[in-house]
Amino acid sequence: MTNAEGKVAFLFPGQGSQHPGMGREAAERYPLARAVYTRADEVLGFALSRMCFEGPEEDLRLTENTQPAILTTSIALGEVLRSMDLRPHFVAGHSLGEYSALVFATALDLEQAVALVRKRGRYMQDAVPVGAGAMAAILGLEAGEVAAVCRDASTEGIVEPANFNGAGQVVIAGNRDGVENACRLARERGAKKAIPLAVSAPFHCRLMEPAAKALARDLSSAEFQNLDMPLFTNVDAKPISTGDEAREALVRQVASPVRWEETILAMAAEGVTRFVEVGPGKVLSGLVRKIVKDASTVSVSGPTDVEKVFAQGAPVV
Repeated sequence: MTNAEGKVAFLFPGQGSQHPGMGREAAERYPLARAVYTRADEVLGFALSRMCFEGPEEDLRLTENTQPAILTTSIALGEVLRSMDLRPHFVAGHSLGEYSALVFATALDLEQAVALVRKRGRYMQDAVPVGAGAMAAILGLEAGEVAAVCRDASTEGIVEPANFNGAGQVVIAGNRDGVENACRLARERGAKKAIPLAVSAPFHCRLMEPAAKALARDLSSAEFQNLDMPLFTNVDAKPISTGDEAREALVRQVASPVRWEETILAMAAEGVTRFVEVGPGKVLSGLVRKIVKDASTVSVSGPTDVEKVFAQGAPVV
């Protein structure tokens, strides 16, 4: 592939893409991928790799396990692509995936990132008592309309836009009563669907501010390097290149909405025509195709996908 054919971005998935069996075939096929899991196991002091490869699903679904599991799987696959000299022009990650993107861009080492996201998951879970918070996906309303719904529904409790995912999908988060009220109002105002999400905490809203403060202390002592490729952040949908910018963005990210649609549109404006999702699942690829109609997408979650991307080629920037 030449630059005349357009630029390439690697995208890294967030929470919700996990499933038992993820990464197993890659670890069996590629020693480099297996080594990534071994390093993560050593940092955490338990067999995260076995949890990824075998489950059980209820353990994998716990936020403090989910986050390091998805990050490790994404980096295992990313390192295999890197070993084949496949290098994107830009990277981005959805929520948790921003940590994976920073590891791939060599701003954070794997060991620090795995430890950080395990703490991040714990802080986010502890910020709001289980059952007190909720999230829901609102389909079929524009972002501004969803923001208005949240403002009007907040008489019943905090509720805010959490993920601007694009293609008429906005995820909201907050106190359970506020979210339920917002879902009712959204349906009344023409939303096609208002779907409660099976999550353990209301991510990316101001209820996460205690988690952001706790994580800020850990991030302040982490060693960040400058990135070796630009990363588009969740909070601003703009590219960054320094370690200081990355640290600051990760702190703000916890209690701020994920601006995913803006991120993808900003990448497309920079000439990206091909998006490679690196990690479990295909959620981000589906969103990209709805946001940028003529975009080329591929999801890399196992050896067959790796070989497909390698055969197609990617630029060496």
